[in-house]
Amino acid sequence: MNSAFWWSDWAYRDGVVSVKSTGHQLPLRRKFIAVCLNWLIFYFCMEVWRILSLRRKGPQIAFTPHRPRPWYFIWACTHAIGGRVVRHEDRADLTIYFEDKTVAALPALPSTAAHMNFACCDVSKTHVARIFEQTFGYEISVDPAKYVGPVVEKSEINGAHDGRVLHAPTGKAEGRAYQRLIDNRCGEDQVADYRCVIVGREMPLLFIKKRKIGRRFTNINCEVNLVETSEAFSQEELDRLIEFAARMGLEWGALDVLRDRNDGRIYVVDVNKTNIDPPIALPLKDKLKATSRVASALQAFVRSRAQG
Repeated sequence: MNSAFWWSDWAYRDGVVSVKSTGHQLPLRRKFIAVCLNWLIFYFCMEVWRILSLRRKGPQIAFTPHRPRPWYFIWACTHAIGGRVVRHEDRADLTIYFEDKTVAALPALPSTAAHMNFACCDVSKTHVARIFEQTFGYEISVDPAKYVGPVVEKSEINGAHDGRVLHAPTGKAEGRAYQRLIDNRCGEDQVADYRCVIVGREMPLLFIKKRKIGRRFTNINCEVNLVETSEAFSQEELDRLIEFAARMGLEWGALDVLRDRNDGRIYVVDVNKTNIDPPIALPLKDKLKATSRVASALQAFVRSRAQG
């Protein structure tokens, strides 16, 4: 993934586009083509932004072991602040551990004063649930053989989007995680997810994603809104989410959070250390606004570490 030709990460065969790094397969259908065209508009805007920012003296950023492609949020935010991607950390102001693997060996810390995600090496659903329970004091994971009621079965693998609802008690399959079903319905036929962006020890903003209840485990959104953190969470909830991210070792990325409309509690269901944002369904002006806001937080992080 260190090649400059990012389109080489994709392969096409028999009507299916495959992502070489993860093995995920995407059927080349009308919906997928529409999503690609939507993203390309944002990409071209960011390329113009990048060119206009060339005169600015932004931070030099190194990535290891891989460089992010344009569909990752860190790529857009790096160029929004006039940042330069460098190959060697001895020339960098910030080094980011950028690895798509769900579980990886703990890497050695870089020599740069500022670094991100070097302690975030396990984003499996089981580990996320364990850290969530330690932080919030209540559980989301269940033993499907003992639990009674609806449960969600999903892959441990990051970004699989393969969840399904089962009725427990039921058997447990190898490589699968089991969680209680969070009732995050908004209305009768939609569910709402909170996509919470993390930079350092801050949450600059979040996206509220709404989708049809029948597609609750997909990434196909009906509507996405950009909102302030104070509009979605109490100060206590925000503090817990920041603490959770710190325990995960996450300094760049996003949390997927659900609010149960029965008990009012929030639940972290996923951690994304290589997040693909802003969401496609977000209006373009809000995509650019979100990128600017998060990029400013990234720049502030680099400056604070340099001074500290």
